[in-house]
Amino acid sequence: MRKFYLTTAIDYANGDPHLGHTLEKVGADCIVRYHRLRGDAVHFVMGMDEHGQKVALAAEKAGMAPSQWVDTISERFASTWRALHCSEDDWIRTTEPRHHTAVTEFLRRIQEYHPDDLYVGEYQGLYCVGCEEFKQESQLVNGRCGEHPERELVRMKETNHFFRLSRYGPRILEDIRSGAFRVEPGIRRNEVLKVLEGGLEDVSISRARFPWGIPFPGDPDHTVYVWFDALINYITAAGFPHDGWDRLWPADVHVIGKGITRLHCCLWPAMLLAAELPLPRMVWAHGYVQWDGAKVSKSSGTAVSVETALARHGPDALRYFLLREVGFESDGNFTWDRFDERYTADLADGLGNLASRSLAMLDRYRGGIVPDRPEATSLDQAGTRAIDTYAAAMDRFDLRGAGDAAWSLVSDANQYIVQTAPWALAKESRDDELDAAMAALARCLFRLAVLAAPFMPERMLVLWQALGRSGAPGENDWSVLADPPVAGDRTIRPPVLFPKPEPAKA
Repeated sequence: MRKFYLTTAIDYANGDPHLGHTLEKVGADCIVRYHRLRGDAVHFVMGMDEHGQKVALAAEKAGMAPSQWVDTISERFASTWRALHCSEDDWIRTTEPRHHTAVTEFLRRIQEYHPDDLYVGEYQGLYCVGCEEFKQESQLVNGRCGEHPERELVRMKETNHFFRLSRYGPRILEDIRSGAFRVEPGIRRNEVLKVLEGGLEDVSISRARFPWGIPFPGDPDHTVYVWFDALINYITAAGFPHDGWDRLWPADVHVIGKGITRLHCCLWPAMLLAAELPLPRMVWAHGYVQWDGAKVSKSSGTAVSVETALARHGPDALRYFLLREVGFESDGNFTWDRFDERYTADLADGLGNLASRSLAMLDRYRGGIVPDRPEATSLDQAGTRAIDTYAAAMDRFDLRGAGDAAWSLVSDANQYIVQTAPWALAKESRDDELDAAMAALARCLFRLAVLAAPFMPERMLVLWQALGRSGAPGENDWSVLADPPVAGDRTIRPPVLFPKPEPAKA
C-alpha cells in the first residue's frame, strides 16, 4: 500500500473562512478521496496558523485574549470544512505543544548541522502585515504588496535572528530543474525559477518583544517569525521529532495558493536543507477564486460568504461548482448565475435526472432487480474511456478535466437512453434487449457513483445506496469499474438527488 501524505496551507486565524480557502480545501479533499479509492494509505492534514501580528491585532479588536480568539476561530474553520464534507486525518494548530516542540527541535538541528546559517543582524525594510512578510522591491506593485494592495506597508527596523537563505538558492534551483523537488503547475514553477535565478536574500526569522508566538530558543526576548513557525507544521503533523515521523515524511504534496509560492518553494526547502531533512516531493499552487474579477479574500471585503454559497444548493453542489467552474490551476470567477446554471444543467437535469429515470425504469420494468446481462454495450465502452481519462486527469491534479470525463459519461448515458428507448422495448416485449439496456445503465450508475464521489461524497453516497450497495465507494469498487458486479442487485428509487429551487413568486 503506497503512502500518500497531503497537506493544505494552514489558514490564518484572523477572520472567517472565505471561498478562496474553500476551493483549496475541497480540491485537496477531492484528491485524497481519489487516492483512497485507488488504495493508497492517505494522511490528509489541515489546520490553523495561530501566531503572529495579524492574529494579535484581530484578538485585540474583538476584545479577547489571543488564546481565546484562536480557539474560537479554529472551531469556526473546522466546522466549515466539516459542513463541506472534508475528510482530514489531522487538524493541526500552531499553538499546540507538539508544534512548539517541533519548532524548537527544528532550530536546534539547524544550530547543530549548520550553525552559521543562523546569526543576529539588523533588518530594515517594508513589512506587509497582511502577508506577515518583509517585502523586497521586486515584490512590490506600484509601491504596494501585490497580495494586499489596500494595505499600507510598514517600514520596520529591528535587530533580529536571521536565516542564511541566500546559501540555498542554487541547490533548490537544481532540485526543481531536475524534478527532485516538483513545483506545479508549470506556470508557478516558472515563476519560482525566475525568483531563484535572481538570487535569494537572507531573512529575519524572529520578532523582538512580540509575545504572541513561540519563544526563540536561547533568546526569550524574541519569538519565532510566524512564517518560519508556520511552515514547520507540515513536519510536526508527520510526528517530528518523535520516533516514526519519517513513516509519513516527506510529504507527497503541499497544496497551497499561488500567493505563497515563494515561502513554500524557496524558504521552506532551504529550512529543510539546513536542518538536514528531506524536501517534500511536490508543491501544487492553485489559482484564486475571483468575484467580479477581484480575488476573494478576508482583507478585500468581497461580498460572497461561504455560508451563503453553502445555503444556495448545498455543500456537494458548491464543491462541484468550484472544482469544475473555477478549477484547480488558474484563477476563475464565482458568480451566482453560473452557479445556478451549472447546478441545473449538470446536476439536476444531468446526473440527477439520469439516476432518477434509470432507477425508475429498473423499478418499473424489472422490479428493481438488475438483470444478469454482462455483455458490453456502447455505454460500457464509453465508461471505459471515461475511467481512463478521469484517472489520468486526477493523477495530474486536473480536477476540472476529471469532472469533464465523468460528466461526459452522464451525457453518453442520457443519449444511450434515447437511442435504446427502454419504454419502447418494454411495450414491444423485447425482453433480451431491455435486460441488456437496464444492466448497462446500472453499470453506468455504479461507475458514476464512484467517479463522482470525490467531488460530491454525500450525494453519491445516496446514489450508491440506491444501487443496493452498502457503505460508501471504496478501493474494492474502483478495482471492478471495468466490469461492475451489479447483476442481481436490488435497487431503490432514491430521493431527488439535486432538487430544483422553487421558482420565485411574482
